[in-house]
Amino acid sequence: MDVKGRIIQMLPMQTGAGKNGQWRKQEFIVETQGKYPKKVCLSAWGDKIDQFGLAVGQTVSASVELESREYNNRWYTEARAWKVEKQGSEGGNYAAPPAYDTFDAPAGPQSSDDLPF
Repeated sequence: MDVKGRIIQMLPMQTGAGKNGQWRKQEFIVETQGKYPKKVCLSAWGDKIDQFGLAVGQTVSASVELESREYNNRWYTEARAWKVEKQGSEGGNYAAPPAYDTFDAPAGPQSSDDLPF
């Protein structure tokens, strides 16, 4: 499954130790594009964290694997990114900021009884 969008948040890295040794996990939030954008929390594990080199503002295409686990009769699902490609030009991987219209006041003196609208 692929998820495409812009990284809007990087969550704090988590570390720990398990039966297979030390582990580390970095979660990041991707906002999809389209008429109804959605926010998706993806995770990167171990060496993938350094390999991906992710930052807020980058537009990415992530290949993810879904996995669910049961704990105390509750199910928890994780979307683990196993491949992330940065989109955009080589000069930078950041999405262009949105364009905003500006309001320019008319040149010249205004009388005190003129309303600003």
